[in-house]
Amino acid sequence: MLQTLIDVILPVFLVIGAGYGTTRAGWFTPVQIDGVMKFTQGFAIPLLLFRAIAHLDLGAGFDPRLLTSFYAGALISFAAGLFGARFLFGREWENCVAIGFIALFSNSVLLGLPISERAYGAANLAGNYAIIAFHAPFCYGVGIVVMEMVRNRGRGGWNTVRAALRAMFRNTLLVGIALGFVVNLSGFPLPQVVDDALSLITRAALPGALFALGGILVQYRPEGDLRIIAYVSALSLLLHPALVWLAGKSLSVPQDLFRSGVLTAAMAPGFNAYIFASIYGRARRVAASAVLIATAASILTVWFWLLVLG
Repeated sequence: MLQTLIDVILPVFLVIGAGYGTTRAGWFTPVQIDGVMKFTQGFAIPLLLFRAIAHLDLGAGFDPRLLTSFYAGALISFAAGLFGARFLFGREWENCVAIGFIALFSNSVLLGLPISERAYGAANLAGNYAIIAFHAPFCYGVGIVVMEMVRNRGRGGWNTVRAALRAMFRNTLLVGIALGFVVNLSGFPLPQVVDDALSLITRAALPGALFALGGILVQYRPEGDLRIIAYVSALSLLLHPALVWLAGKSLSVPQDLFRSGVLTAAMAPGFNAYIFASIYGRARRVAASAVLIATAASILTVWFWLLVLG
């Protein structure tokens, strides 16, 4: 069992630790780390997702049972974060939405993909890519619509819809996914030379992003609000995957997709949680600290879920 921690989880977090340690030591500046993250998140990872979706067997990966179990669990976690922040911690409604978003948005790409690949192999990531294809539009759609409804007390109308669409379609990850669907559904294969070039670029995507993630974590310090940070981290690391487990079992999700769903749900909140909080200027300290603390805690919680999945 300890071998799972050593073989699957630690290599991923050692790359994050390398980014953290070298940035903390001053070998890389925040500007340089931001450049690496911009390359990976703005270019290499969108190309990775484009290539993966272009080659994906849509019939095998896009199982409604998988998507239902994952996103139903995400919605329940969002509601638990939102109403828990309000009624357990007495936060303002706008802050509650931002805190709920932390529990909603799992780090499906930077952590979910490399850990799933190391655990189950690159050939068993169809479920991961199916979840990722809907992740940004679903989560931002839910978060923005609920936030605009709260801010406008339900009178946002067309402006609410427009704000949600604008935020979603500015996301380069979503653009890469959409173009991947265009190629896949068109039936025209990528030229071999283009596919080879994409393969070269995308090899740097995940390790580069993990390294940059470690460097960015240097900028954040856990400050105050530790009870609500622990609460929302528990929702992300424990409640969401438990809900996906229960729903997946009841819906008889195929084993490979089931593992992808539970493991992706078990990931720490992604930086999009902090980005969302920053857009609205709400609960930024909670979001930044939750990303940092939950990412560190996920070394053990992901190990637990891997052992449970077998």
